[in-house]
Amino acid sequence: MSTNLQRPLPLPASAIPDGCLPWDAEQTRRWTQALPARWVPVRLDTGVLIGVALAGLLGSGALALSTDLSPWAAAVLALHAIWLAVRPEVVRVSVPVLLFVGPAQQPLPWPVTVPVLTFLLLAWALAMLRLVARGRQRAAALAAAGGATAVPPDEGKTFRRGKLLTWFGLAVTAAGAAGAATFGLGDGHVLAATGLYVIGLGLTAVLSGLLGRRRAGVLRGAPAPVLRVLVRENADVDTEVYAADDLGALRPLFTVSMSEPEDEGEPFFEKADDDFDEEAAEAEMREALDRIDDEEPGPLREAVLYGTPYDGAEILLVSADEEPGEPPLIERSQGPVRPLSDRFGRSRIVGEKRAGTRKTAYRELGRLAAEAAVAQLGSGAVRRWRAGWLDRLTAVVVILWFLPIALDESGWFWRYVLVGSVALGGALLLSDRLGWTITADREGLWFNGLRRIHHIAWDDIRVVRCKGAELKIDSRRAGFPTWTMHGTRWPKLELRRGWLHPYERTAAEITAMWEDPALRPTVSATERERGRPLWPLALAQLVVFTAALVLLP
Repeated sequence: MSTNLQRPLPLPASAIPDGCLPWDAEQTRRWTQALPARWVPVRLDTGVLIGVALAGLLGSGALALSTDLSPWAAAVLALHAIWLAVRPEVVRVSVPVLLFVGPAQQPLPWPVTVPVLTFLLLAWALAMLRLVARGRQRAAALAAAGGATAVPPDEGKTFRRGKLLTWFGLAVTAAGAAGAATFGLGDGHVLAATGLYVIGLGLTAVLSGLLGRRRAGVLRGAPAPVLRVLVRENADVDTEVYAADDLGALRPLFTVSMSEPEDEGEPFFEKADDDFDEEAAEAEMREALDRIDDEEPGPLREAVLYGTPYDGAEILLVSADEEPGEPPLIERSQGPVRPLSDRFGRSRIVGEKRAGTRKTAYRELGRLAAEAAVAQLGSGAVRRWRAGWLDRLTAVVVILWFLPIALDESGWFWRYVLVGSVALGGALLLSDRLGWTITADREGLWFNGLRRIHHIAWDDIRVVRCKGAELKIDSRRAGFPTWTMHGTRWPKLELRRGWLHPYERTAAEITAMWEDPALRPTVSATERERGRPLWPLALAQLVVFTAALVLLP
């Protein structure tokens, strides 16, 4: 997050509704003060949500196994963790219903009743705090709008909000129903409890899709409150919304996933035209992915926000396009508004300062590597780079960490099915880690893959980059698999000791030859110099892993 003032890309005056007020720092401060306490779960990352869902899956089975709870009770109780995170509206209703119906349907001993009752009451209290805060946020946003409203300019556009999530939820529900029907619904059935839990997850997704669609539908064709704000796209390709006078982009108010609606009547999956340029489309996609890899936010842009922003709301944005001369962008939310706390803003500033320090160190190391590369090249001989001691050390550490887990006495299914599957994937990944080679000759670069050798001509190279601990090489040619390798780095120690990381040296030397033809090799590499496929190494590792699983006690 930069502390320098930025000049946001301007929004044409014709795109700003009459009477639309700026959502300034004073008004946004009232909105952020309406947020619940920081210990109330409002914003969870996708990875954390997946972890909560998996923990609930395991918890439903554990409850059915270790307590007298029936499968349906164990599943519903476990579902409250994910409901508290994504659907507090459900918790507001489900807890009173359970407290009323549960004791009559299934009396439990006190050692089970007390922790279950405590968990449900705590979940209900947190959900109510979050829902009450939503009302305060709505009131603060409406007050900031000052009564100004306008009809969103999305007439004639498609409305697909929630459809994909609803169909996904139905598929998950069907899978859970099949599992529950297969293993039965009797008392004490662990698999039945997990099957019912999966059904609950699927129905939660369906409810989320329908609720998001309903909230987004309010913005179609009817006047909605409007506010002038600043927006930009972050490194995760979500849209960050700032106060209209936050020119330094210091305090994001919330993030929301946005997308441009398509014209009505346009099919979801379009048939490619005869003049469709597949290479250009792939190049555009790779440029977008490079922007994500760079972890750099987009430019700050003026925008008009349609709707009332609050935790879980749906909005529409009309913002200035990043390309000059283009008409304003009309984007509709594809997910709920996710507020950001003051603590998040402060921690983000600290994190970006640390990231800036690391980037400065990496730039200095890259400069040193480039100077060393120019001094070493120019002989005209074939150049080769290969896996070094850091790659081998990383592989050894992974194997030593995995062995105690793999050889744990947890039954044949764990050892021969789950661990065997991981060993198969590990053999493929470790073979790449231990045996990678890059060869440079007069014709370009040669990479040894699992099954064959890949080639990039010098003129087809698109990017050569060592970003942190990642070495990345890619081609403009469609169909070439992006080559990447990840390692371990200590930038401060490297600078202090004057070390050049092998990945940094490799990237610098290849870049120097790419940019200056005089530094390239003048001869062609032999077939042996180009490297060998890695499948024999992967097969050998797989044999060793299999023998260890079978022979070791």
